[in-house]
Amino acid sequence: MKLIVGLGNPGEKYALTRHNVGFMALTRLADKAGIALKKKGHQGLYGAGRIVGEEATLLLPHTYMNLSGASVASALKSLGASPGDLLVLHDDVDLPFGTLRIKTSGGHGGQKGLRHIMEVLGSGEFLRLRIGVGRPVTGQEVADYVLRPFGRDEQILLNEILDTAAEVVETILRDGAAKAMNTFHSREATVSIQSAKRG
Repeated sequence: MKLIVGLGNPGEKYALTRHNVGFMALTRLADKAGIALKKKGHQGLYGAGRIVGEEATLLLPHTYMNLSGASVASALKSLGASPGDLLVLHDDVDLPFGTLRIKTSGGHGGQKGLRHIMEVLGSGEFLRLRIGVGRPVTGQEVADYVLRPFGRDEQILLNEILDTAAEVVETILRDGAAKAMNTFHSREATVSIQSAKRG
């Protein structure tokens, strides 16, 4: 059983912000797979089903970003799963908008949801799909930037990016992370995937 988690903040106030692109990508994946994210538990909403023939549980933590680890740890324990069974979808300000990269392990890069997950699990040995949201302009605080909605031009491309993110996850489940990296790294347009160095 795989646990796939989309990071974000609950509530309408945050629904369309850059920080919630992990929520958006997981919801798109659930929609494609016909999995309803309606069950309440693990301090969030979740659903379970098959994605490309693989059993998976999809989770939207409702702890707010900075406490995501509590929700993730609860779900992993309930499933009898380990960090190696976890895939986290999250925003990343260090990647250009629309860039997608698979990371197999390593640090949190300042992403507070990832940081809390790693603190609670005591491990960074889990898969991540980093979804680039770009960096703020000079003088703008990162926290303010990620809690604002995507710009008009970004919104035009957002559907394509979310569809591609869902496709990346399907490829990981079906063929493994290495194959997904090879497949999507060769793509042009807005998608770039690379293996991350450990550490």
